[in-house]
Amino acid sequence: MNIIKPRNLQRYLLWVVCLILSHPLLASELKDIQFSSLQGGRFEARLSFDSTPPEPKGYTIEKPARIALDLPNVSSSLKQKKFPLSYGNASSAIVLEGNGRTRLVLNLLELAPYLTRVEGNDLVVEVGEISSDYLKQTAGTLQQVSRGDQKVETASGNRITDMDFKRGQNGEGMLVLSLKDPKADINVYEQGTKIFVEFSEVSLPDQLRRRYDVGDFATPVQLIDATRTAKGTRFEIKSSGDYDYLAYQTDNEYVVSVKPLTQAEVEERRKEFAYVGEKLSLNFQDIEVRAVLQLIADFTELNLVASDTVTGSITLRLKNVPWDQALELVLKTKGLDKRLVGNVLMVAPAAEIAERERQEIEAQKQVRELAPLRSEFIRIRYADAKDLLTLFQRRNNRAGRGGDDDEGEDILSERGRVVLEARTNSLLITETSEKLDEIRRLIKQVDVPIRQVQIEARIVRANSDFDQSLGVRWGGAYTKVNSDNIVSANGTIEENNETSTNLIDAINAGNPSYEVVPGMISDLGVAGAAGSFALGFIGDDVFLNLELSALESKGRGEIVSQPKVITGDKEPAIIKAGTEIPYPQSASNGETTIAFKEAVLSLDVTPIITPDDRILLDLLINQDTVGQLVIATGLGGQVPTIDTTELKTKVLVGNGETVVLGGVYETTDISSTTKVPFLGDIPYIGRLFKRTQVEQDKSELLIFITPRILADTLVE
Repeated sequence: MNIIKPRNLQRYLLWVVCLILSHPLLASELKDIQFSSLQGGRFEARLSFDSTPPEPKGYTIEKPARIALDLPNVSSSLKQKKFPLSYGNASSAIVLEGNGRTRLVLNLLELAPYLTRVEGNDLVVEVGEISSDYLKQTAGTLQQVSRGDQKVETASGNRITDMDFKRGQNGEGMLVLSLKDPKADINVYEQGTKIFVEFSEVSLPDQLRRRYDVGDFATPVQLIDATRTAKGTRFEIKSSGDYDYLAYQTDNEYVVSVKPLTQAEVEERRKEFAYVGEKLSLNFQDIEVRAVLQLIADFTELNLVASDTVTGSITLRLKNVPWDQALELVLKTKGLDKRLVGNVLMVAPAAEIAERERQEIEAQKQVRELAPLRSEFIRIRYADAKDLLTLFQRRNNRAGRGGDDDEGEDILSERGRVVLEARTNSLLITETSEKLDEIRRLIKQVDVPIRQVQIEARIVRANSDFDQSLGVRWGGAYTKVNSDNIVSANGTIEENNETSTNLIDAINAGNPSYEVVPGMISDLGVAGAAGSFALGFIGDDVFLNLELSALESKGRGEIVSQPKVITGDKEPAIIKAGTEIPYPQSASNGETTIAFKEAVLSLDVTPIITPDDRILLDLLINQDTVGQLVIATGLGGQVPTIDTTELKTKVLVGNGETVVLGGVYETTDISSTTKVPFLGDIPYIGRLFKRTQVEQDKSELLIFITPRILADTLVE
């Protein structure tokens, strides 16, 4: 009998405790899994446990479409790990166990919303549009609906609670969106260099609705536009360079990761081919073709129908080749062709399939030729019925030009007729039932309201002027009192006896404030001066005076013209405002007649809305004003001139953005000097015998254009 010492007993107990703690306790065991199809293209997976199942933690992936559910502390006793599914959107299911948890992966053709609920010891996963049996929507907020042991929260009132953008370790740009409810209908697709993420029935707070410039993060993502639409919320991610993206969801977080591609990845992508099937390996020597087709059908779980004419043997060795590529190689080698109808693969010689399809086309043509005719009255709501009539009568027009009837299928058949009813803008169409359905679908696509565009132009004309003048006036006179003569600087004053007498009397009385102004030596003063300074000298017989005058003026003006017009997509619009100027002109018979010339502000524009909601504008802008009057030779009068400003261009502008189309900047700088010869050239002193004038005129013209697409419906 072995006796364990107390010290060894402690070691054993410690080892047992560490062993227990190192392995997680598995609370439940997965016993069975069943799949079943539901109405509306949905399906469900029912997982049976030996006790109450734990709450799953799930996430979704957009490419490839996949739903993954993690069941913590759950072991699996299933003998099968992969389950092929054929429920419309379902492809297969995989159950994996590891690290103390079990994961259920549902592979889908397209990502769809899912719902989980607990019924006793069963966990039910329902994939597809949520049934009305489990969701009861009320106007307003979210509500809870009990089913079994679990409560399901509806998606009504779901919203985005937070938004974040960060740079990953490998230079990828990651847009992280937090949802109030993880059960949301999300659509992710790519157009050109843009990735669109659309959330159906999910609102966006006002503080998050704007454009985000994330170019400084040094990722492929440059701009993110967060907007609200009529159906919910849309994020537009604009990227640059070669990139790839991955979209997935973890609980309440939805992540869109855009990573840059290396040069090796770009080259590898260019070498990719259009085969996406699972890979298989085939190595056979002289095997029958029908047997190879049967093997591929078993591998893909497709139903196979092979024609009796499919015969022969083939030798092939393929390793890790997609099954669709292997099938294509086998068919081409033996001159065969295939048609896939649902999950049924039909194989036959290419000539046989072509002949069969030709016979089907001939049969359909005979049925159309013998089908009864019906007449239907279709009212056109937005388009012009005359334009649609021309579209329907294309066969007659081409036949009249001697064209070939086989250049394309006509909208109307040879037996079809169409009549225009202009008063009600309607068409009376006589055709077969099949053609009438086709015509109705066509009219529904064509007869749509034209999107409206508002174009606002702002024409700004700013003027500023500066004028500075400085001048001097000199005057003087010489008097000889004894002889009663007064001699001024510019002659003898003898004609005005009264002035002469007053001046002599004033001098004799010793009064210097006489009224007589001496004659001018030089008159270089500033006309209309704002200020002047005068000095005078009076001697016994000499009079001198000096007047310094100056003028400085500034002016600034701004003229803003703002024409605005609304028109439809690809529809020209013209708006004018101004006057017509009359002017005389000579007629052919020699008489003078009156003609009129427009001096108006006009905006002539034709907008074209591009698929990415930008606007291509074909613009012609004129701003004419009445100028100076000039003498018209031979007409005996004056005619006005017209100052014209014209801009003609074609520009692409974003919706609601403002662009400066053009500008004209003019500057006039004039400096002039008027002086007395010789005296004005004397250094320093010559400044008293000259007048200087400086003129500066500046004018600037700018034209701004702002187009806006008018929404058909208002989105709150």
